[in-house]
Amino acid sequence: METPLLNHPAVWRGSELFARPDWIHKFETADWLAIRNSLENGSGAVLVRGFPVDDFSRDEARAGFLELCRERLGTPVSQNDAGDLVFDVADSGFKSDDPRARGPNTKKKLSFHTDRCDVIAFLCWRQAKTGGENEIVSSMTLYNRIREQRPDLLKILCQPFVYKRHTVDLGNEKPYCEQPVFSFCDGHFAANFLRVLIDRADSDPDLPNLSAAQKEAMDFLEEVAGDPEIHVRFRQEPGDILLLNNWVTLHRRSAFEDHAEPEKKRCLFRVWLSMPNSRPLDPMFEDNYGAVEAGAIRGGMRART
Repeated sequence: METPLLNHPAVWRGSELFARPDWIHKFETADWLAIRNSLENGSGAVLVRGFPVDDFSRDEARAGFLELCRERLGTPVSQNDAGDLVFDVADSGFKSDDPRARGPNTKKKLSFHTDRCDVIAFLCWRQAKTGGENEIVSSMTLYNRIREQRPDLLKILCQPFVYKRHTVDLGNEKPYCEQPVFSFCDGHFAANFLRVLIDRADSDPDLPNLSAAQKEAMDFLEEVAGDPEIHVRFRQEPGDILLLNNWVTLHRRSAFEDHAEPEKKRCLFRVWLSMPNSRPLDPMFEDNYGAVEAGAIRGGMRART
């Protein structure tokens, strides 16, 4: 397939994002329609400061954040087989072999990835004692850089990779799906990457193994994404809402040290959103997202019945 050079508002390098007029908004004066538009047609990353977390209890803030996302942005979709629409990003103390353990409920460093939704929304309730910084990279810039330096690997990343079903995706009858890292549909770009599920599929004797070229391509993608010249690093503070379009950004989090007091421990509320102004997707995403048409309700995990 052709791998065209991308020229789009979501092509930004490093700290260029911080100078963008669509990056920071104040909660009190935020124009949510404009934010929704910039997530899809602008930089793909927005920080809204000033959600009044100190005016609410933890449960009230969680519920209020969910309602804000539903009224102003899109349709919240389930984040597990129980149908939960809000996930508390906090260290749960699970052991590494506990099936309930997910990267977001540990304190370890996470790798660059996307989530299974159009837009991911985080509200910071409490921040860690140290660490826990956010890092974001434009997947369009990432695509262009790989195209320039290793066009052979870019072609591999535009082909399907096998993803094993997530351990908490128990409402899904399919044991695996196949989807590309980089793709195009009707002229619209989309990137999607969660290496942990690709590596789990590779380790499963019942699923196809990765080729050496596929492993090299993913290693190179992570190496390029880790270049400080093209990603940004910052720390959400209490009351900050971070919104990311998963089709044009990848994100990760640094390891953190928590406070000793339970009421002070790091916690962010996460909502997965299906967006009414979303782009069409390659048909290969239908198995994992349920729908691929522009504006369709899609993403999340099917609740177990």
